[in-house]
Parts: sequence; C-alpha cells; structure tokens
Amino acid sequence: MESGYPTVSVKGLFQVESAWFGQDAASTAAVGDIPDSTDFRRARLAATGHVAENVNYMIEFDFGFPGRPTFMDVYATVEDVSVLGNVRVGQWRQPFSMDALTSVKELMFLERSTAFTFFPFRQTGIGAFDTAFDEQATWAVSAFRYPVDQFGGSFGDSGYGLSTRLTGLLLEEGDDALVHAGFNFAHLQPSTHRFRFRSTPEIGFTAGDINGGPTVIPFFVDTGNIPAQSAQMLGTELAGQVGGVTLQSELMYAMVNQEGGPSLAFPAIYAQASYALTGERRSYNRKQGVFGRIVPHHNFGTGYSGAWEVAARWSWINLNDANIQGGELTDLTLGLNWYLNRYFKAQFNYIHAILSSPGAGDSGTDILAVRAQIDF
Repeated sequence: MESGYPTVSVKGLFQVESAWFGQDAASTAAVGDIPDSTDFRRARLAATGHVAENVNYMIEFDFGFPGRPTFMDVYATVEDVSVLGNVRVGQWRQPFSMDALTSVKELMFLERSTAFTFFPFRQTGIGAFDTAFDEQATWAVSAFRYPVDQFGGSFGDSGYGLSTRLTGLLLEEGDDALVHAGFNFAHLQPSTHRFRFRSTPEIGFTAGDINGGPTVIPFFVDTGNIPAQSAQMLGTELAGQVGGVTLQSELMYAMVNQEGGPSLAFPAIYAQASYALTGERRSYNRKQGVFGRIVPHHNFGTGYSGAWEVAARWSWINLNDANIQGGELTDLTLGLNWYLNRYFKAQFNYIHAILSSPGAGDSGTDILAVRAQIDF
C-alpha cells in the first residue's frame, strides 16, 4: 500500500430559501395559484480525496430533495493518462454549457437559466478532459447511459448519450480583461424513447417527493412527452470580464427527431452581468472554463461589510414548434449578493416572468426570493 493513501476530506453545503409570488389574473389562470414557500433547496455532504497519487474520487449526496437522499457527483478520476488527459468514470455533470458546469456554490443567481432543461447534466458513464495551450483552452468528451435515475442507474438495452465541450480564451490582459468562448454538442438516445423539456421561472421548490407529493412550483413551459429516438443539443458560449464586471451568455438549441411527426427545434438564450460594488472580481477557473466565486477583501465584522455584488439577467425559451406547443417564457431577474466571507453568502433575487401560453395569451408573475448559503 502506498504511504499516506487513501486521503479523505469532508465537504458540505446547505441552501435555505424563501420565495414570495405575485400573480396577475392571467398567470393564476395559466399555472394556478402558487403558494409562498420556505425550504432547503440543497443540503449536501461529500467525501473527496485520493486513493493514489494519480487517482482521485468524490462521493456526494443531497438530502434536500423531499423523501430521500439523491446521488450527486459519485466518480473516480485517473489523472494524466497520456493523450487522454484525465479519465473519469461514474456519475458527474457532463461536459455541456458554462452555466451547467458552474458550481451551485458559485452561481450568480439562485438558479441556472431556463436553458438548463436542455442539458444532459448528471449522467453515469466515462469521459476524458484536459486543458491545452498552457491552460488557454479546455476540452472534454464523454459517453454515458441516458437518462439515469436519482441513484445513477439506467436499465434496458437502449439509452445512450455523447457530449463534448470546447472552450478557449480569445483575449486575456492580466487581471484587467478576458474574453471566453465555447462550443457544446450532445447526441442523446433516451431509453424511454421520449423527451420532455420544461422549466419554472428560474426558481426552485419543484421536486415534490418520492412518495408522490405535489410539485410546489409549477412548470411554466412544458412540451409534455415527445416520442423520439434521438435528439441533438447545440450550444455556444460567450463570456468576459472587464475589471469587476462579469459578463456571460449562451445560446442553445434542442433539435428533436420526433417519431410520427416533423423534426423539432427549440431555442433558449440568456445573457447576464454582475458588478462587484466593493472592488472584488470573480475568479476564472482555467481547468474548467467557468467563473468562480467572489472572495471578500475583508470579511464581514470589525468595521467591514464583506463583499457586495449586483447582477441582472435576461433569459428566453421557446418550446413551441409544429405540433408541440409548450409555451414561451421570458425572465427578467435582478440580483443582490452579499458575501460575508469566503464560505457564507446571502442572495436576493427579484424575477419578473412573462409567460405566453398557446391559446391563453400573456401573463405576468413577480417573484421575490432570498437564500442563505454555507459551504465548506
């Protein structure tokens, strides 16, 4: 046995939040009366470490989903495998989208954008990834079973996927400015022989529970089940930083090869920006091609206020095409983030959701949400 192995480090995260809803008459008619909510969005524990100098692992579970724990990242990685870079096997976030690969600990807003419904996200399989050109670029490719259940399992003679992501820094001028671009592609063949895309107005509390409890916040747009053997997901990324300003945007398309009907194309796009009022800036993770967290210059207390960040996002998704009329949703979000220290932050979001429902017209919903988060 190699000396000093295995190593173990315990990590954790919890997010507790409350949300209040204001609906016009058309919104209530379209999605029902939405109750105000308070709950734990996430409550996670993880063990990470190495079992050898070149083999690391992560085992993470989430206890925030009502009724049961849920598998999160459960994988092993063999590092520096010749031209293959790093090889990973298990369940993890598949290489697709800057938004998806940004840790929930470091999101600019409470939730990812409405485009998230298109992402393969956590699946069980095998993949390879690495950096290139002196960490000016990243690449990743993976093959996996699709879709997997809450414990990472998939059963049957079909159900596979392939995903890849390429990113690069087009411009970098020290700590003053950078420009990031990326491309994503996924080919999915679901074991269920169907796809379903749906989204809330970028707020959580959607899960229900394993015993069939109700979904708290309804999905505003929903295609229903679409019979299909396969689909392709395309995505582009453009992001940058200038001083304390962070900019990020993505355009996504889901192209579904519908059975018994025409091929379908559903677009989604978002653009977001943030500014650190207290002079900090978000870090840029060169190994993953994503932005990280803000770390206060001075922690809250003894005359200091910590770090403060303001943010805004526009997002749009259209789930209407041919015989599928899932609706169109536009979200306008304003955010205020307070970082008391590196590990504790509070987030405040105001969301104005504009829903266009086929046959029902436009409706408006206003959401005010607050979250407290600790991670270690």
